[in-house]
Formats: sequence, C-alpha cells, structure tokens
Amino acid sequence: MKRIFAAVLLCASIPSFAFAHHGVASLGIAGLQGPGAPIETSTSATLPRGGFLLYGKLDYAQFEKFNPEVDDESDYNAFWMYSLGYGVRSWFSLYAFVPFSTKTVENNSYNTSGFADMSVMGVFGFKYDERFMLVPENESLDDLEDWHFTAYGGFSLPTGNADITDSSGNIDPGMSLGFGQPSYQGGLTATKLFAERLTGVVEASYIAFTENEYADGNELKFGSESRLNGALVGRLFIDEPTKFRLDACLETGLLRLDRDELNGEGERATGGDMLYVTPGIRIFLKGASVAAGVKFPVWTDLNEEDEQQGAEGKEKYCALVSFSILL
Repeated sequence: MKRIFAAVLLCASIPSFAFAHHGVASLGIAGLQGPGAPIETSTSATLPRGGFLLYGKLDYAQFEKFNPEVDDESDYNAFWMYSLGYGVRSWFSLYAFVPFSTKTVENNSYNTSGFADMSVMGVFGFKYDERFMLVPENESLDDLEDWHFTAYGGFSLPTGNADITDSSGNIDPGMSLGFGQPSYQGGLTATKLFAERLTGVVEASYIAFTENEYADGNELKFGSESRLNGALVGRLFIDEPTKFRLDACLETGLLRLDRDELNGEGERATGGDMLYVTPGIRIFLKGASVAAGVKFPVWTDLNEEDEQQGAEGKEKYCALVSFSILL
C-alpha cells in the first residue's frame, strides 16, 4: 500500500525580495484513497523506501504599490523550485533543492535573476497507533487513518550570488540570489484523516539565518522566521478507472519575522506579523500530482508598515503552482 501515495516537498529556504521572503518545506501525498495534501502546509508523509520524487514549483508574488508613478518599487518576484527526493527508509526521506529566482522593480533599474542557494533536508516520519512508532514499510488504508507526524530539518548552502550590485555598484541584500552564509530550518507536522474525505494538518517551523559580510563591508543577518500553519483538505471527486482524484483545500499561515540586523543593529522597516489564507485545488493522476492556489495576506502588523513595500505581507497575491511525480 505504501506505493499508493507520493510525498511532495514544496520548497526550502530561498531568498526573495527586500526584507525577506523565504519559502518553507511542505510535504504532500498522492493517492486515490487516504489523506489529502495541502499546497504549502507540510503533511506528515515520507517517500516509499527506494522511491524517487521529481518536483517543481512556481511561486509568483505580485506586490502592492505605494506610489502611482513608475519608479523603483518592487513589482513582482517569481521563484522556481526544482527538487529530487529519495526514500532512504520508509520512515526517513532525503531531499535536495535547486531554486531559481527572478526579482523585479517597476522601472527595471535593479532586476536580478538566477539560481539561488541550494539546500538539503531530511524528514523523519512516525505515527501513533496505541503507541508511537516509526512509519512501517507497508500501511493499509486503515493505517493511513492513524495520526501521522514528521520532524524535519535542513540547511541551505551559499551557492547563490550574494553580492549582485545595481548600475551604481550598490548592494541590496534583498535583491541578492543568496544569503552568503548557510541558513537552518526545522519543523514538526501532524496529520489526521478525520473523516473519509476530510484531512486536517498542522505544522510549526522555524528558520534561522547566519550573519554575512557583503562585498561593500556591511554585515547583515536576516531576521528569523517562525510559522504556524493549518489546513483542511476535502476529497471532492474520484474516478477509479483513470486513477484521477480532485481535492480542494483551505490553508491559513501565521508568520512572524524578526527584524533584520544591519551591522549589529535592528534595521528599520523590517519584520512583523502576518496572516495568510490560501484556497486551492490538487489533482492526482496515477503517480503524479498537480496543485494550484492563490495566497492572500488577510492581516498584517508590520514594523514601520508604511515603509515595507515589497516585503512579505505586502503582496497583492501569490500564485502557487506545483507538479510532482513518483518514480
């Protein structure tokens, strides 16, 4: 039964536009039966032993503008994530990620595009069935109704260019393709099939960044990120002959960003709290999965909020599309 579902790891820590916009790890599963998978929130799934997962995702963020004229305000960011996963054991999976990011401003005076920091992550899976245990090699459909959990952790490698300059030779770390130093991420998930067609998911995660000295002599440490996500996924339609399944999901995500630290001091107009809501759908076809959704900020409490154009919490919307296939 283990082969009836595939794990999908949506994105790891990737750099974005000024004042930080970093992805998170997310797991999903694919199968005609069993739990459903959100678009961003991580579910408690591991890859089958010896199984490979190919994955791609696009995260497109369109920002609100403060000024009506065309100037150097943030316009949009597009993040592609390419990933390869491998099931080392039924209870342990490894993933490698290669992100590609594009960041633009309205007047195109400081656009950047290229491969960002690579990252790796390990995922441990366990479940509760009268006692806690590691995820076994094979699970029946009844077993999939048990509480499932994961603990994951990983780090990024400073492979992206952290010192990209504008036409005047200035460096904006938010426009860089890398952090210049490793970043570290960890999290916990819990997943439960509460009814035949309804899955609940909860995830808590944390990302910490390392201070980097840039080519202009400035030292910057991006603020750490704390996230609490929740999701409900409903199975809408199944067609057994074609192995087709359609799910709808609704997610919420609470994000707290600490202030960035520039040369040892808290940087103005960075950090704050925000709440996102993401409605979306996921389609399963045999061993493949396609998901799409739109994420909106519905509440924000940002530091110096009227100065944070182009920051997380200031998006008009984020369009999310992902694809995965289990080999």
